[in-house]
Amino acid sequence: MSLLERTSRDPIPPGTLDMLILNTLSRHGKLHGFEIAESIQELSSDVLQVEEGSLYPALQRMLLKGWLLAEWGKTAENRRARYYTLSDEGRARLDEELAQYQRVSAAIARILQPA
Repeated sequence: MSLLERTSRDPIPPGTLDMLILNTLSRHGKLHGFEIAESIQELSSDVLQVEEGSLYPALQRMLLKGWLLAEWGKTAENRRARYYTLSDEGRARLDEELAQYQRVSAAIARILQPA
């Protein structure tokens, strides 16, 4: 990866990490942390990168809120990993977050439209 590619990444907008994680699990089912981060990076065409220091605390917080379920398993490389899936509460929370995001995005788009 070139220096230009590394500097073209943008920070994940505040308040959207949970939504991105929930949506990723909704799309893919059971994933471990690295797969979640990798999927977000790939689907964003390498614009968004989830750092471990943000990802794992977010996963733990969502587990405590009941939005995720977790179980230990083995990766394809035979390493121990915690796999996450969306709970019913997590699906409901994702729906709420998507609706709020769409309202806010539409409002911002209206403001940014040329006069």
